[in-house]
Amino acid sequence: MIEGWVTRDANSLLRPMQPVAFSRSVPQDSLPTIEIDDSRTFQPIEGFGFSLTGGSAYLLAGLAAADRADLLQELFGLTDASVGLSCLRLSIGASDLGGRAYSYLERDPGTADPDLARFNLAACCPEVVPVLQEILRINPAVKIIASPWSAPSWMKTNGNFVAGSLKPECYSAYARYLVKYLQAMREHGIHVSAMTPQNEPQNPRNEPSMVMTAAEQADFIKGYLGPALRKGVPETEILCWDHNCDGADYPLAVLGDAEARAYIAGVAWHLYRGSPEAMSDVRAQYPDKKVYFTEQWVSAHDDFMGALRWHTKNVIIGTLRNWSRTALEWNLASDPEYALHTPGGAEGALGGVTIGATITRNPGYYLMAHAARFIRPGSARVYSSEVDQLPNVTCLTPDSQMVMLVINDADGARRFRVQHRGACATLELGMGDVATLRWNVATALALGEKAGAGRNT
Repeated sequence: MIEGWVTRDANSLLRPMQPVAFSRSVPQDSLPTIEIDDSRTFQPIEGFGFSLTGGSAYLLAGLAAADRADLLQELFGLTDASVGLSCLRLSIGASDLGGRAYSYLERDPGTADPDLARFNLAACCPEVVPVLQEILRINPAVKIIASPWSAPSWMKTNGNFVAGSLKPECYSAYARYLVKYLQAMREHGIHVSAMTPQNEPQNPRNEPSMVMTAAEQADFIKGYLGPALRKGVPETEILCWDHNCDGADYPLAVLGDAEARAYIAGVAWHLYRGSPEAMSDVRAQYPDKKVYFTEQWVSAHDDFMGALRWHTKNVIIGTLRNWSRTALEWNLASDPEYALHTPGGAEGALGGVTIGATITRNPGYYLMAHAARFIRPGSARVYSSEVDQLPNVTCLTPDSQMVMLVINDADGARRFRVQHRGACATLELGMGDVATLRWNVATALALGEKAGAGRNT
């Protein structure tokens, strides 16, 4: 029996579908068929979620304690009624979705601080740690990935939080600064599983931002960050790149440096340019390196269903079919006026939820509800055939459930078939429907075996 949940429009969200039974009879018609082969497994799934920006944490902290507890339980809880978010991305220092650019270690010109004694995790955005601690009390297994938008301004060639590069003479100090951050978070009970050396290293326009060439990233990793992490925080992995899917040459150049590659666990990606296939292209050359998708935003100007369909097709289906272990949207929460950004930061970034006089659940919320609620960490992607106008991805969960996300990309309603272990089920989706389907492996197996026995008599 296949059960399902479908989103058709902004007024019909995650509605239960009429269950559809598998059949052991062999169909005679020629409906398009998505074939499932769970003997062919691909990458494990580590989580779905958002970035907990300084602005997001500020908005969550501003809620009444009971309201915040209810919302965080709804987002991160492990019940069937929750969204089931299982991964968060943090900014090391400021991101562009906060009140101002800052670092944890600013200093007056000419003053020395070789031991980083003035390092202050609460220099700004003090809400991040307590909100994150509250989330981890709900779900201690939430995976955390961290990325810096900029080094402290005094470590940079232009002395500014925008653009500029890391001074070569500051490589050692910056590596120790990043280790200091990871250790400080551990003191608060927060374990960062992986980090990237730089968010969007080819984007000098954001505030904050920092340019880092592939050669500079390789040098920084192999000579400074890699050894420093291995000594001080060995459980935190390094991911290179952390930028768009049109830039495969960059991670290939970093991974092409054997000394740097020895410290790198995988590659992180965004999708503001390019297509998810770039992730597979890089992995094909370095199959031992993990793949993570870490950022994509929804604009406040996007159509609700247009955004949900595009992000389902690309951020969930597209990245998972190209080896990603995570699918992360940008900010978790925004205010109704989108005012929480730096002067040069992104405007109009729509959070998963909008927190104002009321709480509004946005396309990112339902995107994650269609995926994270059903595909828990520890699941694995399995083979599902590609069918024209029915983009899909399928995962096997730890409790032996098959979960498929599928979109009807056709210009009208579409009937199609799901075939698994010799059993078939016929379904229909309306134009543009986004659906999550789920069934028990044992059911399809039992029916398939009966069908096989019948054909042999």
